[in-house]
Amino acid sequence: MGYSIEGIEGLPEIEQGADLAAIIVGAASLEEGDILVITSKVVSKAEGRVVAAADREQAITDETVRVVATREYEGGITRIVENRQGIIGAAAGVDASNAPDGTVLLLPIDPDASARALATGIRSLTALSIGVILSDTLGRPWREGQTDIAIGAAGVHVFDDLRGGTDAAGKPLAVTMPCVADQIAGAAELVKGKSAGVPVAVVRGLGRYVGELDLPGARSIQRPPDRDLFRVGADEAYDNGYRDGFDEAQNEGPLRRGQ
Repeated sequence: MGYSIEGIEGLPEIEQGADLAAIIVGAASLEEGDILVITSKVVSKAEGRVVAAADREQAITDETVRVVATREYEGGITRIVENRQGIIGAAAGVDASNAPDGTVLLLPIDPDASARALATGIRSLTALSIGVILSDTLGRPWREGQTDIAIGAAGVHVFDDLRGGTDAAGKPLAVTMPCVADQIAGAAELVKGKSAGVPVAVVRGLGRYVGELDLPGARSIQRPPDRDLFRVGADEAYDNGYRDGFDEAQNEGPLRRGQ
């Protein structure tokens, strides 16, 4: 078993309104079962998700639905938040890298819908079953560095659900469910890079993960709140607990001698 990943070079600078599906098809030699991993920034550019850099902090606030943790540093404040797309990360995904001078890019409003539109267009132009993953770069709790993950997906099984099967030794698999969409996104970043100007990669040899366009998208990867063991940062959790304890003590009134 094996697969290959190749970056698509020579793509033009993407501007608002660009037919990204047609541009990709014109630049790539695609085959049945290929998976395209597309950097979300070019989708944001095509969809006009661009704001002035001076409005970056307000854009982060506007894109935030829940603050998870904040930390002050010499240059300002880092905000880890949940954004409109349900993604938890720094600055709500608002980013200046690979953006036109004087601007920052917001994530696509609905990355799964954007991936589905691209997959639909590419399948129509090629008559091939092609999967699409939109990727973005995030840090990980407890681990230094960043990696690309899938924030949008269409025509791709985002999980390889092995639960109910057995391992090579015949032992039952109860929780094993690799997130192949994230694995593919991270692998594709190795050929795209951050500064090479290669925003799209073709992954070949993983056609077993390609399926219908109505498959669950990347939003299904987000863990629901009732199963989230780390809803807030450590300092925020401590502050909340201290405040709740203080409020409870105030409501009970002062203790009298002998109580």
